[in-house]
Amino acid sequence: MHREDFPILNDNNNLVYFDNGATTLKPKCVIDSIVDYNSKYTSNAHRGDYKNSLTVDNLYEGTRKKVMQFINAKEVSEIVFTSGTTDSLNRIVFGYFKNILHKDDEVLITLSEHASNVLPWFVLQEELGIKVKYIPLNENNEVTLENVKSVINENTKVISLAHITNVIGDTRPIKEISKLAHENNIYMVVDAAQSVPHIKVNVQELDVDFMAFSAHKMYSTTGVGVLYGKFDLLDKMKPLTYGGGMNAIFTKDGYYELREIPTRLEAGTQNIEGVLALGSVIDYLNSIGMDNIYKYEHNLRKYLIDELSKLDFIDLYNKDNDSAIVAFNIKGVFSQDTAVYLDKYNICVRAGNHCAKILNNVFHINNTCRISLSFYNTKEEIDLLINVLKNSKNIWQEIL
Repeated sequence: MHREDFPILNDNNNLVYFDNGATTLKPKCVIDSIVDYNSKYTSNAHRGDYKNSLTVDNLYEGTRKKVMQFINAKEVSEIVFTSGTTDSLNRIVFGYFKNILHKDDEVLITLSEHASNVLPWFVLQEELGIKVKYIPLNENNEVTLENVKSVINENTKVISLAHITNVIGDTRPIKEISKLAHENNIYMVVDAAQSVPHIKVNVQELDVDFMAFSAHKMYSTTGVGVLYGKFDLLDKMKPLTYGGGMNAIFTKDGYYELREIPTRLEAGTQNIEGVLALGSVIDYLNSIGMDNIYKYEHNLRKYLIDELSKLDFIDLYNKDNDSAIVAFNIKGVFSQDTAVYLDKYNICVRAGNHCAKILNNVFHINNTCRISLSFYNTKEEIDLLINVLKNSKNIWQEIL
C-alpha cells in the first residue's frame, strides 16, 4: 500500500522494515519538503520582514493549523511544537503538574508505560513527595475501566497513560477513562506516540487534558513533536526554556513580559524544516485516510498473528490486541540474537525492553522482539519472515 511513495523501499527492494514503532520510513513528500526549505526559502520563522521569512512564517503556522485539524483541537493556540513525545511529556510534568501537585497526591500509570511517561513522575515523587501508583492490568495485560476505578481515591490527581502501548500494543479506552477522571476532578494525560500515526485521534471526543506525540513515528522527520493542551491548562504552563521569540519585552532592571501561548512555550529557533515536513506528511496521511490505514494494518496484523501462531517454537505475548504491534520470542533464544539473525535476511525488528523496563514485572522476562507494522508492509514480507523463522534452527551457525 503506497510503497512507491517511499524512496528507501524503491532503492533497497530487499528491505523488510518491521520497526515502525521506533521510527517510520519517510515518503518523498517529506524529503521534498525538507529539501525545499533548505534550497528555496531558508530563513528563520517569526524573525524577519522579508519575503522568504514571511513564506516560512505562513508555512510554520499553517502546519500548526493542520495539526489542530488533524487531532480536532479547538484552536491553534492549543498546539505547541516540541522536539518529540519525550520533550512534550516532560513539559507537561515539569511545566504544569510540578506547580500544582503536593505531597501525597497520587498519579496513576501502568507497568507497561514508556520511560517518558514513567521517569518524570518518579522525579516528582522524589522532589515533591507525590505517589506514583499502578493501575492493574487484566489477564491480557490491558487496562480496563473497572481496573482504573479500583485504584482511584480522593488523593488521585492525575491519570497518565499511553493511548496504545509500545510493547503490549493494547489500545486503552481513553474516552471512558477521561470521563471517569473528570467526574472525580482528575487530570487526564495521554502519550499518543503509537496511536496518532495509526488511528484517527480526536482530542475533543476523547476529552483529554494533555496529549503528546512525535512526528518521526508518523512518517516525518526526527526532532519534532507536538504538545496538545486544553487552552485554559496550557495557558498556566510554565516555560522550561527562556529566550528569543517567547518574550514580549525585557529591560535591564529585570522586568520582562512573555508572549501568549503557544509562542511563549517555543523559545529559540525551532526545528523549522521538521515542522514544515510534519505539515507535508499530515496532507499525505489525509490523502490516504486514517480509517484506510487502520483497516489495512489491522488485517495485516491478523495475518501475521495467524502465521506466527502456526510455529510452535514462537512465544507470542500480545496475540489478542488489535494494534500494529506484535511482541514475540523464539523459545530459548535471546531476543537480540533473533534480531541479528533476521537482519542477515534484511528483516528489521526491534529487540530489547523497548524503553519499558518495568514491564518485566508483567511478562517476567526482560527482553522481547517487537514487530511494528505500517501500511507499506505487505503479506509477502510476512511470508518471508515466517520462512526465515522456520529455518531458525540454524540461528547459532548464522550469527556466530
